[in-house]
Amino acid sequence: MPGTPVVPPDVREGRFPVPGAELYFREIGSGTPRVALHGGPDFNHSYFLPELDRLAIDSRLVYYDQRGRGRSSHGVRAEDVTIESEVDDLDRLRRHLGVEAMQLLGHSWGAVLAMEYATRHPERVSRLIVMNTAPASHADLLLLRERREAAEADRLAGMRAISRTAAFTEGDVAAEAEYCRLHFGGTLRDPDQLESIIGRLRVDFTPADIVKARAIEHRLREQTWLRADYDLLARLRPLELSTLVIHGDRDLIPVECARHVAEAASGSRLIVLEDCGHFAYLERPEEVRRAIVGPAAPGDSACTST
Repeated sequence: MPGTPVVPPDVREGRFPVPGAELYFREIGSGTPRVALHGGPDFNHSYFLPELDRLAIDSRLVYYDQRGRGRSSHGVRAEDVTIESEVDDLDRLRRHLGVEAMQLLGHSWGAVLAMEYATRHPERVSRLIVMNTAPASHADLLLLRERREAAEADRLAGMRAISRTAAFTEGDVAAEAEYCRLHFGGTLRDPDQLESIIGRLRVDFTPADIVKARAIEHRLREQTWLRADYDLLARLRPLELSTLVIHGDRDLIPVECARHVAEAASGSRLIVLEDCGHFAYLERPEEVRRAIVGPAAPGDSACTST
């Protein structure tokens, strides 16, 4: 395709040590590290590939599987993972990369982890990119639930029914795929893209890994969104940090959640992509690439908190 960036073919893989485990990472390109944080939080980095590799054109793009998930599952118990260990693991990756500061690109839950890290270590983040963010406060979690219950009651009922089956409970891959097909079916309208994402979500997971990852997800939710006092937005407001917020207008997460992040982060820029769901890098790859590595596109809106 004319104008498509050429991604360097220099993929490198390795592991870095954390207390009690070694975590898998993958990198491509050169220059300033831009670390991509996957969502879930019970998935791994595989659903980003190959589209997100386009961002390696101007940076050293680094992915890693968060502790207890994907290729970072071995030897990790669900009870080993906390929001504090997630932040510490990310900082250990930074040290392994040998840099004082790094760009963070968080998708969905990964955006929450990126913001958690940035509010604790703002001097170690050179740029914050928040893509298709999950709720950054308990209040926004309640907003998400209210909107989905109103708009997707049948899908949610189907997901609950699947979650009660023995196959799903035991981590059966087919049952998991059917659950995710309902979960994301309302936000990814292109059936080919939907099936592509479903096929990537559990790469490098066994049924036992799936069960463990769900337990990790539950623990992390208890420590963040489910707490009535959880509010990352209040912690973002004092920071002076270059922040880009990208969201889809038909994301399963309400656009208001992204707008709240943009309003809280001083001097941030908000881009809402039209006819786009929860996987902006897949659905609108060129717009996402241009927003992150290129000049501002016509129609982009800037949000500055007051």
